Amino acid sequence: MISVLIAEDMHLVRGAMVALLSAEHDIKVIEEVGHGDDVVPCCLRARPDVALIDIGLPGTDGLAAASELKRSLPTCKTVMLTGLATPTALRRALDAGARGFVVKDAPAGELADCVRRVAGGERVIDAELAVAALHARENPLTARELEVLKVAAEGEPVNEIAKRLFLSGGTVRNYLSRILAKMGARTRVEAVAIAQEAGWLWPEDVRKIGLIRYRTRA
Repeated sequence: MISVLIAEDMHLVRGAMVALLSAEHDIKVIEEVGHGDDVVPCCLRARPDVALIDIGLPGTDGLAAASELKRSLPTCKTVMLTGLATPTALRRALDAGARGFVVKDAPAGELADCVRRVAGGERVIDAELAVAALHARENPLTARELEVLKVAAEGEPVNEIAKRLFLSGGTVRNYLSRILAKMGARTRVEAVAIAQEAGWLWPEDVRKIGLIRYRTRA
């Protein structure tokens, strides 16, 4: 019997996953939590075989929880759950020690299959996303250009971007022009969308990543 902990803050989603996995003859959900701070303590207490962790948990985000779990309880294998499917999200999940990566809109049967395969020692990643990660476009922007684009993504005008980054308005305009040229974007909005989908503008609050979708799944 494969023991599973589910960490998901949305009650309906968590309940659906519990019901789905509990219907399997060889899988048992032994713990469920809705806050990132509870993941590692509950895993240390219950010692599940597999932890299904939402990437955007409140408190300690899912990536940080997975990374800590790998250090604290390496026998527990982690599968990241997310509404975000980008190559950067996948790379960050793998860096955190995840053995599986499941998008929440995947067919229901894939979740149980992923749990079994991960428990058996496999690494389970969506094939389309894995290919996209291998061929992901390299970030062409400098650190300073990313700073400018990040503030621009908040909808701030040029004078406010300049004020916040201690630059002149002309310098900000030059940065924005270079950003558009490098990214092949026609507008600032389009540049922001490209950067978000590519994962170059990773949100400081990981809970916001559910707002970003992988382009080919739209």
